[in-house]
Amino acid sequence: MISNLTHVYLMPGMAANPTIFEYIKLPEDKYQIHWLEWQIPDKDETLQDYAKRMCKFVEHDNVVLLGVSFGGILVQEMSKFLNVKKLFVVSSVKSHHELPKRMKLLKYTKAYKILPTRLVGNIELLAKYALGETIKKRVDLYQKYLSVNDTVYLDWAIKQVVCWEQEEPNIDAVYIHGDKDMVFPNSCVGNCIVIKGGTHIMIINKYKWFNENLPKLIESHT
Repeated sequence: MISNLTHVYLMPGMAANPTIFEYIKLPEDKYQIHWLEWQIPDKDETLQDYAKRMCKFVEHDNVVLLGVSFGGILVQEMSKFLNVKKLFVVSSVKSHHELPKRMKLLKYTKAYKILPTRLVGNIELLAKYALGETIKKRVDLYQKYLSVNDTVYLDWAIKQVVCWEQEEPNIDAVYIHGDKDMVFPNSCVGNCIVIKGGTHIMIINKYKWFNENLPKLIESHT
């Protein structure tokens, strides 16, 4: 019956649209997938207030939340305001301690305040920052998936990543990370499922792993 479906909400990474999840398929007799999209934030909106606002787009109870990269940070914040059956954090970080040195430097020098203007007009830099890849081989991929180029959003999003204050991993989250992730290279430690050969965009090019394993992980009691 429809009422027995588990609703799975998917949140893309920074500047990405939800078509990054186009290959994620779960058994339709058990799960219904919903794509979440980035909303343009208020300039001084806190991440917590933004997370509360995003929760309004979650229309069911006892849901599965999955977020990628910055979306993984966001769903960790959203889970504080929702009844969540399972929380998945993919290609992201468990706490601010796992942020790479270059992002910590952005925080302490406040250089993030001038970075976004460069990002908007430079898709190669945006792609490297958001997806951890160079553009030479994947120009079509970036043009397809990186569509959120609003300057207010980018300014806000980069600030939220580099200034995130979470001290400890979320004990209820399932962290999934690739051992070839160049954006967050410090995230394979501790309680984490590590995917061999997984890069920062493994939700796209390792989708078969997710399609096979997500149902088992959703239903597991650990």
